[in-house]
Amino acid sequence: MTCKERILSNDYADTLVDVILPEEYNYDLPIDYCFHRLTQEWGIAYIERSGTATGASGQLAYSLTPKCYGLMEYGDSRVLKAAQNRNLNTLSMAESGILAVQRAPLDLTGKRVTIGFIDTGIRYQDPVFRDFAGRSRIVSIWDQTIQTGTPPEGFAYGSEYTNEMINEALASENPLEIVPSTDPNGHGSVMASLAAGSSIENGSFTGAAPDCQIAVVKLKEAKQYLKDYYKIPPGVPCYSESDVLQAIQYLQKYVLLLTRPLVICLGIGTSLGDHTGGGMLGNYIDFISKQKSRVSVIAGGNEGNTAHHFFGKISVREAYQDVEVRVGEGEKGFIMDLWGDAPYFYNATIRTPGGEIARWNNPRSYIPQEFTFVYEKTRIVIEYQLVESLSGAEVIRFRFSDPTQGIWNIRINSEGNTIGGQFDIWLPISDFLTSDTHFLEPSPYTTITEPSYVHSAVSVAGYQIINDSIAASSGRGFARDNYVVPDIAAPGVNVSTPFGDRSGTSVAAAITAGGCAQLMEWAVVNRNDILANSVNIKNYLIRGATRDSFMEYPNREWGADGIIVSS
Repeated sequence: MTCKERILSNDYADTLVDVILPEEYNYDLPIDYCFHRLTQEWGIAYIERSGTATGASGQLAYSLTPKCYGLMEYGDSRVLKAAQNRNLNTLSMAESGILAVQRAPLDLTGKRVTIGFIDTGIRYQDPVFRDFAGRSRIVSIWDQTIQTGTPPEGFAYGSEYTNEMINEALASENPLEIVPSTDPNGHGSVMASLAAGSSIENGSFTGAAPDCQIAVVKLKEAKQYLKDYYKIPPGVPCYSESDVLQAIQYLQKYVLLLTRPLVICLGIGTSLGDHTGGGMLGNYIDFISKQKSRVSVIAGGNEGNTAHHFFGKISVREAYQDVEVRVGEGEKGFIMDLWGDAPYFYNATIRTPGGEIARWNNPRSYIPQEFTFVYEKTRIVIEYQLVESLSGAEVIRFRFSDPTQGIWNIRINSEGNTIGGQFDIWLPISDFLTSDTHFLEPSPYTTITEPSYVHSAVSVAGYQIINDSIAASSGRGFARDNYVVPDIAAPGVNVSTPFGDRSGTSVAAAITAGGCAQLMEWAVVNRNDILANSVNIKNYLIRGATRDSFMEYPNREWGADGIIVSS
């Protein structure tokens, strides 16, 4: 079996590896696998699942199993519409200061800068992605979902389409016969149009950086075994961390050939992870973002008002904390992660809506424990890691299958020689739940999604331009370790695009990515700050943002130093 077949096969588990033996080391592994190297120390192994626990239990480290990421968009606007007959406007661009920077004397439109989108693809035929001569501004598309073409050099799957191939397709009667890559979801096309779209409809719409180059990675769906493990509902867009990692690597390699600045725009997120920017994806983004002429812009998520985060505190006086979860009608299953820091150990007592009790006494063992009930068909598997390998924190994962509708009570108490500590529990993002399942006493804070906690990246919240108020759904800071996120807020509610009005922090991130391309043109291309990277660009944004004198900063909703809009 080829490496490509292993990468695509559901019989092989994607495994994130952060320790790689040197190539000169002569060893044989007694497993069927193939390997893709990301850096000298990080890579992805595709290992045969039969006879192993990979992706099926907690016997492997938390950080080795890829997380699943969803789209950071919400509302009834998730319908791809044609560009014709739209009431387009540039209000969001004007509000963000984008249009002012495009005009003289600065004249910053993203020239000689590349924006890379890792998303659902792109409608390359649309006029918003062409120049005035009708030629495509898209320099490359790596479609991970199409296996009939040639993969990019250094990668084993998917098909790469060059600018020449795209222009050949545009000149033909049937473009999809030459470049069959499409974007039926529309999310990726919306992101690209806002950040990098050309001026269309007599100037009634323009993207933030209309002269930049566009590079696209269309993510393939996560494997079914991962969807089953994470209890992802059918039909919901879901992308594996392993494919996102390779997408970032592809964009990095591509612009090295172009010797141009790169802005990476991510409109995806998850509630999994330590919420401090850790994990392999967070570390890899941080590694790329600190390089010169690189910027990473990440949506802060739409979990601010979903009641999917619980913060608990235990003391000698209050020796336990009751966590109540309301499970909605028709919920098929979900996972729930508890994170706590040393030196504390936590136990859990679970009471079903019918009153049955299951006690999990901390075994300090990696072996999962399963709980069933007499009168409930629910099955709960609890997986545990005393010291998670990348964060050092204690992690308890609850995996609910066929949970009974109603109020579940989970009593958390610490045990051992040290009683106390604080902990956080997160439910999945809304799209990854079948019904309205939520905490009864939630905390709206630390609801930004991963990987938007990465310190070197630009973390973006969303707000409404009609009244300058933060969007109710926009994720709130700070990080679990109190690092200040988000960094800035940009328009994210009912934003006009060629594909309909859209809402979500992914929209805000796209506008911000275009603004970062403008700054990269000023800093690197125009040689005002040739050493600029993501950290520098983020601080330029912070210093140029509008602030409300009545607010206290740093602010959990608006970001560092009270940012309201990028400018």
